[in-house]
Amino acid sequence: MSVAPPGPSQPSPVSRAALLAYIGLIVYASWFPFTGWHNSGLSPLAYLQHWDLPRYWTKFDAGINVVGYAPLGALFVYALYPRVRGALAVVLASVAGLLLSGTMEAVQSYLPSRVPSNLDLYTNAAGCCLGAILGALSARKLLDHSHLQRLRRLWFAPHASVGLVLLAMWPLAQIYPQGYLFGLGQLLPILSEWLSSLLGLEIDLASYLRPDSVLTVEQYWLSETIITACGMTGAVLAMLCVLRRAAPKAALAILFIASAVLLKTLASALLFAPENALVWVTPGAQGGFLIGLIMLAGLGFAPQVAQRRVAAASLILSLIIINTTPVNPYFMSTLQGWVQGKFLNFNGAAQFLSLLWPFFALWFLWLPAHKRQRP
Repeated sequence: MSVAPPGPSQPSPVSRAALLAYIGLIVYASWFPFTGWHNSGLSPLAYLQHWDLPRYWTKFDAGINVVGYAPLGALFVYALYPRVRGALAVVLASVAGLLLSGTMEAVQSYLPSRVPSNLDLYTNAAGCCLGAILGALSARKLLDHSHLQRLRRLWFAPHASVGLVLLAMWPLAQIYPQGYLFGLGQLLPILSEWLSSLLGLEIDLASYLRPDSVLTVEQYWLSETIITACGMTGAVLAMLCVLRRAAPKAALAILFIASAVLLKTLASALLFAPENALVWVTPGAQGGFLIGLIMLAGLGFAPQVAQRRVAAASLILSLIIINTTPVNPYFMSTLQGWVQGKFLNFNGAAQFLSLLWPFFALWFLWLPAHKRQRP
């Protein structure tokens, strides 16, 4: 079945999916860590009653706010294109960014670990406006470029728009410190902490799923091997499910894995110390990585239906193992040197991806669109 090429007058589904995903990241990052909610008795808009800047602020904080909201402005413009363009798109994107930032700051009034600030509102709005301007200048070249459209039609299936956004987030999800390589979706410790804070009780949900919380070194090694192999296999097979036969699958798979490993290494060096850049290279991670490569070498030639089913099974198995395996004590000792500080918003967004990416991937793999035959 031939696919009609999208003309330059059609909106971009990828841009709209990316916009929704980025808004979700901003919401999570702005309200992280989601604990200690209370009403202080002040208006949530009290931070707007004074125009003076806060007493304590740094250029770093202001710059991070501008950089963080600039993609939002660009994505707003891309999502509106081509129905709304130029100056009007910039104005609408800037207003939307201002309203979103104002809402995030207002809700922070109910979080003791967050402080709403008029400076954050100003810098967020400025970043969104700057991104909207850049988006308006680049929208036509980026979204109407015939070569990119031809490549999109040649390499990727018609239903790949949401999948491309999701897959682009897998390497980014590796930024947040995790106990196991490619070990995404460790939700039970977070849910246990939230329930304990809410109910005032000590709750460990994982203890209901595992009879013994003390594991040997060999058991930790085996768990990490399974988590690494299944996490990598599930993610790469999910990528192969959106590719056409003409796509360079091997090259794209290698690039996909390499980008995740590179971001993992850079994040470890930045968040901990340069000498800890390769702290994630453990015997279990190495064994799981090798097993994952062997599995992908064979499954890369399997039918798409088989790839999709194995991808879902791998992600589910990885979720089960990582949520029933205690955190490695060695990783906990390394985590003691992690000071979030100025990266609180950034780490909140990264944690959002690390927790929920496997669940979004499973939802995507179950979409009915995969049942259509790809040419």
